[in-house]
Amino acid sequence: MTGSRIFVGLVLIAALGVAGCGRKAPLDTPYEAGMQARRDAERAGEPLPPAPEKPNLNKPFVLDPLL
Repeated sequence: MTGSRIFVGLVLIAALGVAGCGRKAPLDTPYEAGMQARRDAERAGEPLPPAPEKPNLNKPFVLDPLL
């Protein structure tokens, strides 16, 4: 009985440790990720991927009138 409790406790501790891994920063937008890919390819001397389109932040959304 105690062996299974210890095992479950170790598994929970390991799961919490893995869940805490990651980068503490805001998420990258698709535009920012595309620009970073272009910079990386340029530095490495590889062919450049297509330039990402700048997002239109003022595009209306269907549910905007409800807000």
